Amino acid sequence: MNSIRDLVADRRSASELAGAKNARTIALCIPCHDEEATIGHVVSTVRRELVDNAGLVDELVVVDDGSTDDSANVARRAGAAVVPVAPADVVNRPGGSGKGNALWTGVAVTSSDLVVFCDADVTSFRAEWVARLVAPLLDDPSLAMVKPVYRRPTVDGGGGRTTELVARPLLALYAPPLHELAQPLAGETATRRVVLERLSLPRGWGVDVALVLDVAAEFGAGAVGQVDLGVRTHRHRPLADLTVQAAEVTATILGRVGVPVRGDVVRLADGREVVLELGERPAPPRSLIASRCSRPSASRGSPGTAS
Repeated sequence: MNSIRDLVADRRSASELAGAKNARTIALCIPCHDEEATIGHVVSTVRRELVDNAGLVDELVVVDDGSTDDSANVARRAGAAVVPVAPADVVNRPGGSGKGNALWTGVAVTSSDLVVFCDADVTSFRAEWVARLVAPLLDDPSLAMVKPVYRRPTVDGGGGRTTELVARPLLALYAPPLHELAQPLAGETATRRVVLERLSLPRGWGVDVALVLDVAAEFGAGAVGQVDLGVRTHRHRPLADLTVQAAEVTATILGRVGVPVRGDVVRLADGREVVLELGERPAPPRSLIASRCSRPSASRGSPGTAS
């Protein structure tokens, strides 16, 4: 199959999906940087509806990327295990910051067969997002990754500027099989651990689009599906943040398609120069650290295949 797959949203309840796991386990990893206003709602919703009530999520981890506010404590009180990016007990791995480093850490400190990532700055988060993302992976072994489709209302500050002005145009030009992917930069993603263990992860903002490109290159675009999650609202990032994000996404896409990237510094509108995070981590190992689960994990089963 040469194009991504549009999937029908699964209407089964979280409890019904938990019954379909067949001994497979699910981790939810949430990268977080200064999101004390929203992280508590995201974590408490998952803890209540998907961990305690339904048993769908087996590991609930927040990866704190150097927050200077009370994000870590808020997440911990809401029911998540909280770990810092690249914690000191990850043997022989350098520290760092950035979204890719946070995702890598989330994979390294968990052991579940299926891994779901969700952003921490979402104000419209619903537990059914996790269920809809993971359901296709429970049913279809040919799928390696599920991404979201959603609407981002401009009345709440808009969103998707880097997606619409950078990522989707570049994918249309350099990776046409992925041009119909609605949200290539979305933080909401479900994939298989056996897939993640085969892919390196960019340290910075390029990680989300790199995962899509690498999965498509490894298994074919048809191994990537997308499912409707409804409406998404989130914190509106300042333009300076998006300049760095756009540059790292651009460099990641061009690098993945073989176009040389010659620089690693961008100048912001205020004259400041920022060094881009363009390095990569090797594929995350299986449970490098003893798992810090929010509840005991179920027995491991077959994670399925991704080919």
